[in-house]
Amino acid sequence: MTTTIIIIVLAVLIFGFIIATYNRLIGLIESVKNNQKQIDVQLDRRFKVFESLINVVKNYMDYEKSTLKDVVALRNQAQVAHAQGDEQARISAENQISQALGGLNLVFEQYPDLKANQNALQLQEEIVSTENKLAFAKQALNDSIERYNADKKSFFASMIVNFFKSKLDFDFAYWQLSLEKVKEHEDYTVKL
Repeated sequence: MTTTIIIIVLAVLIFGFIIATYNRLIGLIESVKNNQKQIDVQLDRRFKVFESLINVVKNYMDYEKSTLKDVVALRNQAQVAHAQGDEQARISAENQISQALGGLNLVFEQYPDLKANQNALQLQEEIVSTENKLAFAKQALNDSIERYNADKKSFFASMIVNFFKSKLDFDFAYWQLSLEKVKEHEDYTVKL
């Protein structure tokens, strides 16, 4: 009788542990997916702000018109890659958009009338703000992926992941710079 109770209690504890681990991993997966959606929100916001800025400045300069075309093409490329599930191609396209936006501030300096335009200044600040929010969203995504990967690789959790592979085993892509960009940053020297 005592051994039966002990066996039943152990079975309930093991079953409870499996359910708790399963639910924790599902929560981590949903956190990663939510963080991916937050990046999508910021990317969409960035595109709309940039498009508004181009409409304000198109009377001033031709450079931004070509930049807008490049950004639209890269945005389309990113959306196609996202629809196809190719996160690396999407990350690459979105990083190229960030580079295009980075050069925009230098061009503003060449147009004093544009620098004084309140709409242009406000939109320029919005782009900087959006890029900052996007950087935080990317960091949050990478952090949530790291938590999920660490948890799913832990001893008991990995056994549960193997048992429920289709529901719990995902390989999420980290949002990161390309190897060429990392190398460029590492090799950077200040030239005087």
